[in-house]
Amino acid sequence: MTFKDLHIISMKDFSRDMIDHILNPAEKLEPIARGMEKSDLLDGKVLSLLFFEPSTRTRMSFETAMIRLGGQVLNLGSLEATSIAKGETLADTIRVVGGYSDAIVLRHPKEGSARMASELVSVPIINGGDGAGHHPTQTFLDLYTIRRESHMDNVKIALAGDLKYGRTVHSLCYALSLYGAEITLVSPKELRMPDEIITDLKTCDIKVTQADSIEEVISNVEVLYVTRIQKERFPDPAEYQKVASSLLITPQLLKKANPELKIMHPLPRANEIDPRVDKTEHACYFKQSFYGVPIRMALLSLIMGALE
Repeated sequence: MTFKDLHIISMKDFSRDMIDHILNPAEKLEPIARGMEKSDLLDGKVLSLLFFEPSTRTRMSFETAMIRLGGQVLNLGSLEATSIAKGETLADTIRVVGGYSDAIVLRHPKEGSARMASELVSVPIINGGDGAGHHPTQTFLDLYTIRRESHMDNVKIALAGDLKYGRTVHSLCYALSLYGAEITLVSPKELRMPDEIITDLKTCDIKVTQADSIEEVISNVEVLYVTRIQKERFPDPAEYQKVASSLLITPQLLKKANPELKIMHPLPRANEIDPRVDKTEHACYFKQSFYGVPIRMALLSLIMGALE
């Protein structure tokens, strides 16, 4: 199986074997990701980061991954300082930067932008998030976290929060379906998982249930994946407070939890996880954030031909 020059656009493009082919070398690369060992695996390679939306973890973990492996990073930086401010199209920017790079990470608010970019250049395009569409490398690190901190096959997982607009949970659902997960969806009615995704999951014989509060499921699930509820989507502040309180993770709530429960969050968080939860053995979200480095190291090495 070769990943050289492969575009990374959507989790729908990946089989279970392909996902495992990314997860497996990541664990071997962890000592390098932690700075315990040095590597020149990507010496001479250049990665370009084109971020048209704010980012901390995705952008910096890609930078860290590339630097830890001896490669170089070109960062688009502020849009005001580029030709985009002069009216250059995304298509032309992609074509130009493709000539400077061995791979490009693109984050853009327009859904489908990464797919479009992949049709314009020969170097690999990595989708770093396209609107409410997909965020595949986040899914890879989520899966890696589940594998490292719990288990993958037939895992009982609850996805809670903004399931309508949350691209992280959309991509994760499709990937979990390859591992026989039992999925519980917890969200307010305004932010429920799109029907087409639920239909796709059931077509794959995945058990999908819905719940109104985390308290209903906390004792049964092995992984709780929490996303931010976006206050701006609620015209009535009182309605938002009602929803937010039903999805709040507190030490008191965790007294009812499965002892093996692991709590994940793609970050940034707002008020959905009480900071006191950080000190519990259930908290996994900062480990999850770090795991983005070895996963992206593995992915970059594969698509640039440094690993088979």
